[in-house]
Amino acid sequence: MIVGIDIGGSTTKICGFDKDMNLTEPLLVKANDPVASYYGAFGKFTQVNSVSLSDIESVMITGVGSSFITDGPYGLPTGKVEEFEAIGLGGLYLSGLDRAVVVSMGTGTATVMADKDKRVYLGGTGVGGGTLVGLSNKMLGMRDINHISELAMEGDLSKIDLRIKDISDSDINNTLKGSTTAANFGKLSDTATNADIALGIINLVFETIGMISIFAARNYNIKDIVLTGNLALLKQAKAVFGSLKELFGVNFIIPERAQSATAIGVALSYFQKKR
Repeated sequence: MIVGIDIGGSTTKICGFDKDMNLTEPLLVKANDPVASYYGAFGKFTQVNSVSLSDIESVMITGVGSSFITDGPYGLPTGKVEEFEAIGLGGLYLSGLDRAVVVSMGTGTATVMADKDKRVYLGGTGVGGGTLVGLSNKMLGMRDINHISELAMEGDLSKIDLRIKDISDSDINNTLKGSTTAANFGKLSDTATNADIALGIINLVFETIGMISIFAARNYNIKDIVLTGNLALLKQAKAVFGSLKELFGVNFIIPERAQSATAIGVALSYFQKKR
């Protein structure tokens, strides 16, 4: 078995592929210490999947926390992989595509052009999950992303965002419809509720990520954009990215297991290197 581990700042994800390329169900462990989460995730993985050390051919690691890891667990052969390589491979695997822009929505956001031959880091934005949590903490006194998302289900963006229809009697062109955002938080009402603000924050983050992704995809003449990372699981993601899809003619894809794409990709990188 090949084990892939994505060591983040607060969460570590782990998965594995057996010799027949069957994927084990990815697991997640939360811990602020990267070394503790690394060994905790590995221990949980071997126990849940009844895997012994002799079953493992190699451990592949990536993520910001991997810089703290100097050797493999219990002496196992271990390799480190650039996170952008893992993001690209994981996104292609989960989407079943041969070529796409893969977006990793973590604390910040990274975009990667990926195809069968190469993975190229295209840049990104500091707007991401960290932005969502930070603004929500300051404005709402909330830090749990799932709770923020639940609250936002009752929100009304018309009390938060300035839209084209607020400043124009008609659509500006075929792209800028009346419902298009002209300014995030540009119409913040005194009567806006916490639910409205929560939705406004999520919408700001997703629209920023969406536009960065669209610009990156256009540069490579790509229509398919694969969204990965924990933010892809929020209930508002499909609606916001669905609107951008209609406006700009791109194909936003949120695959199953999107939150574990990087862990899956780093495991796949072993086979890529071996070939």
